[in-house]
Amino acid sequence: MRSIQLGASGLAVPTVAIGCMRLTGLEKKDAEVFARTAIDHGANFFDHADIYGGGRCEEIFADAVGMSAAVRETLILQSKCGIRPGLSFDFSKEHILGSVDGILKRLRTEYLDVLLLHRPDALVEPEDVAAAFDTLESAGKVRHFGVSNQRPMQIELLKKAVKQPIVANQLQLSITNATMISAGVNTNMLNDAAIDRDGGVLDYCRLHDITVQPWSPFQFGFFEGVFLDNPRFPELNAAIDAVAAEHGVTNTTIAIAWLLRHPAKMQPVTGTMNVDRLKDCINAADVHLTREQWYRIYTAAGNKLP
Repeated sequence: MRSIQLGASGLAVPTVAIGCMRLTGLEKKDAEVFARTAIDHGANFFDHADIYGGGRCEEIFADAVGMSAAVRETLILQSKCGIRPGLSFDFSKEHILGSVDGILKRLRTEYLDVLLLHRPDALVEPEDVAAAFDTLESAGKVRHFGVSNQRPMQIELLKKAVKQPIVANQLQLSITNATMISAGVNTNMLNDAAIDRDGGVLDYCRLHDITVQPWSPFQFGFFEGVFLDNPRFPELNAAIDAVAAEHGVTNTTIAIAWLLRHPAKMQPVTGTMNVDRLKDCINAADVHLTREQWYRIYTAAGNKLP
């Protein structure tokens, strides 16, 4: 598996991250096969969150890999906190510290490689987050920190108090949900694609050495379904299938390879629990699309070039 550096962390990570949000849908044996398949293919970066399965996903994962001190050293573990289901977002020091303790207990580990703040909290106090991060870092519980779904100015607000580098920003991005790319392509144009919906977050992350982690790389809309093999996207699927045939891989591989072709050096987060599709996602690390292939797929998704 090809690797990249995660932001300014100095940590080398696989270019494809393995999302664990749907682990509760697997039987114990299947979860073991899933985790082992990823690891055997060099994809040892696993993405979690305290709300996935109400915490059960982290427990299932720890059981699936047979977590021990020796096993832990072979893995790179990322989790997220800050969402209080049915109530609010909570970036208070107390909530962050309590959440991390729960995460570590469920994963049966003494530390996280990466902790992300899960979406923005409208009531965030940067000094509160900074105090939590300092406590977690000094205690050896978290080594690196990041955010998810945050605009540049939200990150800048955090950086007013937080001294640790923000190494990752997990954002929704796919071939059909690519406004952070299309807004740049359509700069200074009088069309909807030129609307900047995220404050130029893609360029900001590149400028500040923050790794973009695309989530839902196969989804269109907000969890409306996948675009691959979907009759709603005939032109897009024809383009993807043609490029897949040119490389001798599956359409799943090309959908991930399209993200990896971008010079931002992104780290897509998979969501599939299907072992064959997982392998197809991992294979994308070895596929390099030409400029022509990338733009062919981009325009087939309905994106207009000025």
